[in-house]
Amino acid sequence: KCPHGLYAEQLSGTAFTAPRVQNQRSWLYRIRPSVIHHPFSPKSGTKSWTNNFSAIPPNPNQYRWHPFPLPTSEGVTFVDNLYTVCGGGDVISRSGLAIHQYSCNASMENTAMYNSDGDFLIVPQQGPLEITTEFGRLLVDSQEIVVIPQGIRFSVGVRGPSRGYILEVYGTHFQLPDLGPIGANGLANARDFETPAAWFEDLDVEFTIVNKYQGAWFEAKQVRWNMLACIQEISIEFGECAKGIWCSPRIR
Repeated sequence: KCPHGLYAEQLSGTAFTAPRVQNQRSWLYRIRPSVIHHPFSPKSGTKSWTNNFSAIPPNPNQYRWHPFPLPTSEGVTFVDNLYTVCGGGDVISRSGLAIHQYSCNASMENTAMYNSDGDFLIVPQQGPLEITTEFGRLLVDSQEIVVIPQGIRFSVGVRGPSRGYILEVYGTHFQLPDLGPIGANGLANARDFETPAAWFEDLDVEFTIVNKYQGAWFEAKQVRWNMLACIQEISIEFGECAKGIWCSPRIR
C-alpha cells in the first residue's frame, strides 16, 4: 500500500522483456487510478489528420507549403486543430513517421491527450506553449523543442495565437545520436536537456481524455482528474536545438 493513499502505476515505454539497458519505464503515484474513466468513443473533427499514407496516391513532384493559417474563430485548442503535412510508413506495423502542424489560440481546459502510436517532437514556430505533463510542467518557446514520449498524457496552454510543427515517430523513441567521428563534444549532450520537476494537480471536475490509437482519435470522460508523479532515476535521451532542450523524462 502506498503512503498517503496514493495508487502506484507503471508506465512502460518498452516491452518488459527488453534488455535492461533498453528498458524504459516510469513509476507514477496517483491520487486516483488513471483507468477510472468512461469508455472511449470516436472523436469528431479530426479529418485533417491522417496516419494512413497508403491510401493517398503518391506524387513525385516537389512541394512548398505556406504557413498554416492561424484560427479566425475563438476557443480553438491544440488538440482541435492538427493538420498532417506528410509522412510514410504505418502506425499498425509500428514503422514510419509523420509531420503535422498545429494552430490554436486557446488553452486546453479540463482536457488532456496522449499518443498511443509513438513519440511527439513539438517545435513551436509562433507563441510559447505551457505544457502540463504527468511529470510536471514545461514552458517551451520558439527555437526550443519538446518531446512527449508515447503514452504520456499532456495538456497544452497558450498565451495567444500559436502555431508550429510536430514530428511523430512510430515504434521507436527519440534518443541522443552516437557521436561517431565528430568527437566527444559534438551534437547534443544530456546536460543540455531540461526536465520538469514533479508536480501534482487534484481537481474535482469532469475531464476529457483524448487518445490517438492506431491513427484514429478517441475521447473519454474522467469524473475526477489528477496529475501526479513521484519520479526517481531520470535518464534523458532526445535531440538538439538552438537554445536548449525541453522534454519529458524517461526513467530507467
